Amino acid sequence: MRHLLEIANEKRSPLFDVTDAYRIVNGAADGFPGLTLDRFGDRLQVQFFGSEMLPRRREFVDAVAAMFNPACIVVKERLSRSGKSLENAPMEVAFGTREAAVGTVREGNARFHVDLLDTVNPGLFLDMRHVRLEVEDRFRAMTGAVPVGAQSNASDKPASDTGINGPRFLNLFSYTCSFSVHARLGGAAVATNADISGKILDKGRENYALNGLDLRPGEFFRGNALEYVRWAIKKGFKFDGIVLDPPSFARFKGLNFNVREHLMPLVAECAQALNQNGFIMVSSNYSEFALDSFARDVLAAVKSVYKEARTAWKRGQDIDFAGSGATKVSCLVATLVEV
Repeated sequence: MRHLLEIANEKRSPLFDVTDAYRIVNGAADGFPGLTLDRFGDRLQVQFFGSEMLPRRREFVDAVAAMFNPACIVVKERLSRSGKSLENAPMEVAFGTREAAVGTVREGNARFHVDLLDTVNPGLFLDMRHVRLEVEDRFRAMTGAVPVGAQSNASDKPASDTGINGPRFLNLFSYTCSFSVHARLGGAAVATNADISGKILDKGRENYALNGLDLRPGEFFRGNALEYVRWAIKKGFKFDGIVLDPPSFARFKGLNFNVREHLMPLVAECAQALNQNGFIMVSSNYSEFALDSFARDVLAAVKSVYKEARTAWKRGQDIDFAGSGATKVSCLVATLVEV
């Protein structure tokens, strides 16, 4: 078991200088079927998505502890005893202390808060790292400089004409605002985050503070992403970059979002809020999407507004997700379109 862990960890060595948050084991592709192992700084997360490795749970935890000597190891069982997937997974600190489950990680120029015991998701989706880093690079190319955080008071109102000059970024279904942190570090003047969860947006504010970023008026909008986009279009607001990374399903104030039915119409509406020479990145973890057709549909939706739009790239998960696409719990389709 130790030998397999060493091989898996070595596969991720190109990431070591980039981040201390990455997937060490991605299931069967690394010799551990039904199991994932993620590093978040000094803490590790083990998730069981199948029953194959459950009988060796203690042996695996002991091997991980001996090899990495982490501050803690949190184990989550994502499968019920009947074989049904669990979103509210049982969690256990199998090594170390509960206090050590909370900390920070580095990702390029950014830092992020994580809490392995908060929910199933600790606060940072590892499979979008390469896209977040590109968003920062793209805004740096627009501005030609690394921004310095200023000090001002935040506003919870939707983004408006704040008098702040410079490129603007829109982060829909923003979660803990990690895309926006990278955009602001790259020089975005304003990075607007839209999410239905006030608790999650508060975590985004914490990430801004951790990175020395001031909170600018209109950067945090609690509500439906479609509601925000339509409001922005009505007001004539434009963005130089948009990220659309929705959950497969969501409900807010009686409205349902289904990625199969509603994503492409939302992409087309987002395109109306996109500046000429801007970009939009669209992604999904919905396992029934195929990358080629997904990228083609996204491009067609953007072309309904910008006829000259082109696909810059289409891709799946980064190198730490070995065997990506082989299982429902390890899949991603993502594409970036330039206009």
